[in-house]
Amino acid sequence: MKKNYKTLELPANYKPTLKEEYMSSEQLAYFYHILTERRQEVLDSQNESLTDIQNIKMANDAGAVDSIDAASAKENALMELRIMDRDNNLLRLIDSALKRLENGTYGYCVVTGEEIGIKRLMARPMATMTVEAQEEHERKSKSSASE
Repeated sequence: MKKNYKTLELPANYKPTLKEEYMSSEQLAYFYHILTERRQEVLDSQNESLTDIQNIKMANDAGAVDSIDAASAKENALMELRIMDRDNNLLRLIDSALKRLENGTYGYCVVTGEEIGIKRLMARPMATMTVEAQEEHERKSKSSASE
């Protein structure tokens, strides 16, 4: 019986290996911790962006900026909004990976059902496809875009 990956304590230097059972409790715990930490980092980044945008707006509303500063502030606000949009996309990917952990499909290709592989998941914990399936998906996307 698998242990609860959400509460499983791992050694500080634990890294999944190919010698272990694929998607063992330890591996699931490792990726759960990676994903939840990354999720918190993204949420913190979004909070910083919101604070920056609010500060820009307050300075603008107070009339504390001249026209050159206002243009610069507007550009900074637009950059923060682009960062937030990127972060929102990343949050969706992380949340999707966490749902796959919950339902037992994490680590398996959504197209073929094959193991994605530890090395790929270590490099990209939100991966949903094997390298081969991802390449095929990208080839199809490029060919349909060029038609």
